[in-house]
Amino acid sequence: MQDAHVIIDNFTEQLSCLSPKISRLAYYGVYDGHGGKRASFYTADNLHKNIADKFPKGDVLNMEKEIKKCLIEAFKKTDEEFLKEASQHKPVWKDGTTAVCILVVDDVMYIANLGDSKAILCRRKEDGSLTGVPLTKDHSPVQYEERQRIQKAGGSVREGRVLGVLEVSRSIGDGQYKRCGVINTPDVKRCQLTENDRFLLLACDGLWKAFSVAEAIQFVSEVLQDETISATEFHSAEEVRFDTACSKLASEAVLRGSSDNVTVLLVSVKKS
Repeated sequence: MQDAHVIIDNFTEQLSCLSPKISRLAYYGVYDGHGGKRASFYTADNLHKNIADKFPKGDVLNMEKEIKKCLIEAFKKTDEEFLKEASQHKPVWKDGTTAVCILVVDDVMYIANLGDSKAILCRRKEDGSLTGVPLTKDHSPVQYEERQRIQKAGGSVREGRVLGVLEVSRSIGDGQYKRCGVINTPDVKRCQLTENDRFLLLACDGLWKAFSVAEAIQFVSEVLQDETISATEFHSAEEVRFDTACSKLASEAVLRGSSDNVTVLLVSVKKS
């Protein structure tokens, strides 16, 4: 298993000098490793810590701008420090990983991702139906801007891969491809939560090879509405249903023939 994930429902405990205006802070991340598990496990251990270190202290004039800057810098630091660690080993570690993380600040989400792991938000529309709101953008060498950057750096794209090997054009790790235009800069997006939002779904590409966004939303929703799933001694019915939906979704992806790792994170959305 080369995937890793992080769930921190109360991220405030890891930050110092937090603005008193912020009442809720949570962090969720999924990391899909390739070439080994060291990059994904390292990122799971360190990315959120680097975000905590760089998170805006006290009151700032433009919180959104500072948080986006914090996320970009944290990804950069995580990548650079992993590559430094990797270079000290013989043979040099060649592991890499995608990353998708969501930082919830009160009723606003900041989503940062690189690679092809995805995050979606399930939102109820006015007619009562559910829709999946994409929160991330895949980074593939076949995309025009990504390919242009790779070629400008002296790399090439063959059969949809960097140098015919790497499927993603942005990652943490993959030191041997960094000189070929593979970068550690995530896309960062802001999303305002509403009363109509139901859950967040973060998953590596192993899930999305087996499910469309609409299919995943429908599958999870059916499990969450299953009243035969009841509370246990230590967990509410909702908690048990979310856990069940998460495990069933991953298992179904495998049954549908996904040959890749399948890591799924399902988070209930509650407006503060």
